[in-house]
Amino acid sequence: MLLTLMIFVPLIGMVVVLCLPRNSEETIKRTTLVFTLIPLILGVILLAGYDRGSEEHQYAVDVVWIEAFDIHYHIGIDGLSVTLLLLTVLLGPICVIASWRNIEKGIKAYMALFLLLETGMIGFFAALDLFLFYVFFELTLLPMYFLIGIWGGPRREYAAIKFFLYTLFGSVLMLIAMIAVYLKGETFDIPTLITLAQQDGHALANPVFQIWVFLGFFIGFAVKVPIFPFHTWLPDAHVEAPTAISVILAAILLKMGTYGLIRVNFAMLPEGMAFFTDPEAAVKLGRSATWGYGLAILGFINIVYGSFCALAQTDFKKLVAYSSIGHMGFVILGLAARNESGVTGAILQMFNHGVISAMLFLLVGVVYDRAHHREINGFGGLGSKMPIYTGITTLAFMASLGLPGLSGFVGEALALLGAYSKYQVLTILSTIGIVVGAAYFLWTLQRVFLGKLNPKYEGISEINGREILTLVPLGILTILFGVCPSLLISMFNQAVRLLPLVP
Repeated sequence: MLLTLMIFVPLIGMVVVLCLPRNSEETIKRTTLVFTLIPLILGVILLAGYDRGSEEHQYAVDVVWIEAFDIHYHIGIDGLSVTLLLLTVLLGPICVIASWRNIEKGIKAYMALFLLLETGMIGFFAALDLFLFYVFFELTLLPMYFLIGIWGGPRREYAAIKFFLYTLFGSVLMLIAMIAVYLKGETFDIPTLITLAQQDGHALANPVFQIWVFLGFFIGFAVKVPIFPFHTWLPDAHVEAPTAISVILAAILLKMGTYGLIRVNFAMLPEGMAFFTDPEAAVKLGRSATWGYGLAILGFINIVYGSFCALAQTDFKKLVAYSSIGHMGFVILGLAARNESGVTGAILQMFNHGVISAMLFLLVGVVYDRAHHREINGFGGLGSKMPIYTGITTLAFMASLGLPGLSGFVGEALALLGAYSKYQVLTILSTIGIVVGAAYFLWTLQRVFLGKLNPKYEGISEINGREILTLVPLGILTILFGVCPSLLISMFNQAVRLLPLVP
């Protein structure tokens, strides 16, 4: 019951919060914190009992839910899901603490929606039934829409509606693809569907069928990642969202897209994946070899386009948002390689970017709470007044630009190494993103923290204890997995080898 408790404890917490008096704001906050700490504690217990060498799904539960359509409440974890599940439960209490003083209206509704969102995210990474997978995927949409649309910035309604419409469009295509898979496989069970899709002669193994279904799932997940050209909702949503919601958006919701690509497109639709990542496979099906470069080209565009857009920004938060688009491009490029190095790098980058992007958005929130703006050129010399904040920000910047010894380096390096064996030119060109990333982070560091102090911020206060509490765990992970990436790789290495990789 451990995994089930992790999923539904936040939902129980939501019910408890809704039963509390509206004016008991401190009680509501403390209650929410408790109901996000419980999944974290359960996550630690889960990690202690997790067998890193097992090929089976662990902590599995399989109960018939809707018998007529063979829909099960089937959950479990493996190496592909365990790291993101643990990151989700870690960020839960961190985001509640980050919201403690920043949310001033509708505390009860905000905390209730946040707990509902956490249930959706945990359930998504644990689901092993395709129907249940889709239910949890959709469950995150509604609370996120309201959390941005009610508690966001001046253009919150526009950003929330744009986010909702883009995601809903992708979800509809996913639903159509899911129904098509069910009609061919007569089950929603993901492990069973993976087995059937690799059996010669089975309807699910038909390459043409897999290509069309691949596209339906791919667009749904591509919106979430986001992959160019489905990315335009992201900067608006990030800029308008409250700090804690930006953290969840960048660290978890974006990873739901890439996790879906691995769990469904990669593992369940190998022929469709081959068509868009292998020129020879495309030619065998009578199509141009260019189709075989499709996924790698999209990853390259994400890297370069996202990096140059970040370089052009003057809004601190929008810069971090565009940098996320660029960094997720490395995940796509690593997956396109379909080899052990590339996929390992992609999964590493998913976790490490989740940690680093969470730090960056929390840090933007710290300075925004004091200055009430995010214009990079409007600061200057803050390092003399906020040395601790400057040090933590420098750590996050260095990790994000890929400094060796910090966690941002290893995932990108392995993804590029894996991609180079298949896409030499695209991989070499993708390194432009690393150079531009260093440029916009160092330039931001110079404009915000160095030079002469802007007189307007003579009395600006240093980062406080509550804010440090949210950042220290993430900073420790950034250093730990930069120095010892094998601690993280060993958790999912076995699961990677079970994927349909190529030499």
